[in-house]
Amino acid sequence: MSYMSSVFNRLHPSIQQVLKDEDIIHPTLPQQKAIPPILQNNHVLLLAPTGHGKTEAAILPVFDQFIRNKKLQESNEKGISVLYVTPLRALNRDMLRRTVEWGESLGISIAVRHGDTTKKERAKQSRNPPDMLITTPETFQILFTGKRLRSHLHYVRWIIIDEIHELAYDERGAQLAVAMERLEELTKKYGHSFQRIGLSATVGSADEVSSYLAGFSNNSPRSVSIVDVDATKNVELAVELPTVTKKHHQLAARFSMDPTSASALVRCKELVHDHVSTLLFINTRDGAEILASRFIQHYPEFPVGVHHGSLSKDARIEAEDLFKASKLQALICTSSLELGIDVGQTDFVIQYNSPREVTRIVQRIGRSGHKSSAVSKGIILATNPEDLAESLVIARKTLQGDLEPLRVRKNPLSVLSNQIISIALEYRSIEKNRLFTLLRRAYPFHSLSLGDFKKIVNQLRNQRSIWVEEDTIGKRRRSRTYFLDNISMIPDEKTYVAVDISTRKRIGKLDESFVLNYGFEGARFILHGRPWIIVKREEEEILVSQSKEIGEVPSWTGEDIPVPYS
Repeated sequence: MSYMSSVFNRLHPSIQQVLKDEDIIHPTLPQQKAIPPILQNNHVLLLAPTGHGKTEAAILPVFDQFIRNKKLQESNEKGISVLYVTPLRALNRDMLRRTVEWGESLGISIAVRHGDTTKKERAKQSRNPPDMLITTPETFQILFTGKRLRSHLHYVRWIIIDEIHELAYDERGAQLAVAMERLEELTKKYGHSFQRIGLSATVGSADEVSSYLAGFSNNSPRSVSIVDVDATKNVELAVELPTVTKKHHQLAARFSMDPTSASALVRCKELVHDHVSTLLFINTRDGAEILASRFIQHYPEFPVGVHHGSLSKDARIEAEDLFKASKLQALICTSSLELGIDVGQTDFVIQYNSPREVTRIVQRIGRSGHKSSAVSKGIILATNPEDLAESLVIARKTLQGDLEPLRVRKNPLSVLSNQIISIALEYRSIEKNRLFTLLRRAYPFHSLSLGDFKKIVNQLRNQRSIWVEEDTIGKRRRSRTYFLDNISMIPDEKTYVAVDISTRKRIGKLDESFVLNYGFEGARFILHGRPWIIVKREEEEILVSQSKEIGEVPSWTGEDIPVPYS
């Protein structure tokens, strides 16, 4: 395909120049298929593997329309035009890094706003909003409650939901769906709507995810163009149960592990050695710590890192950068790297033990072979016969493209309560019927009954979170406190920060239950794949120094991946 005959030729000349400067000549298949309907202003759901240019497939046509529309807008129009929502702060940071230079070249200001954003930066955004704001579902909610920030949302013409499959099925997704309808209320006052674009991994129920993205207008579902680039076509997936030999028994005795684990460790090392860059997925954080510590203990010179959500931000970024720079040959990771964080080229994926879900292994193995024409290669290493049987079934379903259906949770009442209060804060007072209609436009609440709505309203009135008079509800003094205390749909667990006493660097977080049981001075534990000894325990921190002796492996809440029953 020549450059001039590709979909890139339909983009604004300044964007074409940026692509040429970046030596991006040919569009990937997702870009070929998604750019045209986005340019036609259709709502679009794009399903494709990680690393195949999904982000650019959405951003390029949106930037094109922004540049062309900017000339038509009033010179004094000052607000946010593009909202880019991701489920993780780490993805926010990664997205900013990937797009900020493009923005500078095209005259498009881009900023990120989430829980880590400084007060100074927040104030700057409030005074001078960026053209594109990258944020999380929770921070998106907060934008509605500030007078100046809310006024900036009037101008939104595009919203991009990245990794939408990670949000659609739970309470965070329900919260986000209502937020999109609240945004619709704001923009239509200014005589326009906004385009909805969802970016998703391959899922077993594209129609359900598209319905979630679309919501309803005048009691009818909005139309969405589904662009599905099959992630299972170019996949090579093996399943193996490593054989236990005499040398594995010797290794097990030497390092106090069972022979099966010793056999799996040796096999992992062999596979990593045979490839240039390997992501080694394991289902739990404690499992990642065990495997990383064994690698470091048995193969101290072998370049392997560890990455999971309970390590500090700096530790995770360092691991990502080292892997991207080819200074690590493998990165042992959990679902923290399942999504689209850029770690560079990966040519092989190891899944340690059954991934439990077909969708999960499709997402993980899709991280290898990041060129659109490349084959994604990987292996599931089972550690017992039962695990082998489950892995074989999952591998067969993967190659057949038989993925579990994603189901959007309907009418979560905790979200309903929080949204009623948030909307009362936004409007100060609002008619019940208008509020009920707004909520039912969101796909998760489309089946909400008037009876359930009234029950929740009465409950909130009784606990004095809102006031109710005839057909109107409104905010009370305590409404904001309730809203902010309950804005996060992520379970809140008390944690302690482990800090290296010699460098004052944060290593990671430990759950309160682990600290209460093992967090005494002199105790040893594993974190970041290395042994530490507790020097001092403070109110919110554990001061530690490096140890030569192996200790306890921390456990964290919410570790296991359930097996779907569909």
